[in-house]
Amino acid sequence: MSGLTHIDEKGKAVMVDITEKAVTRRLARASGLIRMNKDALSAVAGGSMPKGDVLSAARIAGIMAAKKTPELIPLCHQLQLTRVAVDFEICPDDGFIRCECSVVLEGKTGAEMEALTGVSAALLTVYDMCKAVDRCMEISDIRLEEKDGGKSGHYKREKQNSNGNG
Repeated sequence: MSGLTHIDEKGKAVMVDITEKAVTRRLARASGLIRMNKDALSAVAGGSMPKGDVLSAARIAGIMAAKKTPELIPLCHQLQLTRVAVDFEICPDDGFIRCECSVVLEGKTGAEMEALTGVSAALLTVYDMCKAVDRCMEISDIRLEEKDGGKSGHYKREKQNSNGNG
């Protein structure tokens, strides 16, 4: 089990010790999609969903979730996030909304889990607010797009194609 940082020499789950790590600027960006029917997509885009402004509520949910990641994901460190942004792109021709969450901080460990959690919560909020119009929605392709900072350096996923896959 060597190489797994959350497992000790006896195979027990542990929180990674970051005491000796340097404080650096960290960035993480994650994205995901929610596919929905044309009626739901049109209602979201037009602001006419019965439960209100879907994307504003989802943006707030994503930001709040990123801030609460250590309460949701075991063994995550509490981070002092300096920026969390959640953005959406409505793609009517492809039948989905793309969500992106970016997180920035100065710290000893990265924010990948915070960005991924932010995207997940934002998309779940879209689902919750739109389920009366489309119960067949599908959340997919939640993934890390980019990370920077720390010992492992910079990572950037290759560019996505038009159907949301990359």
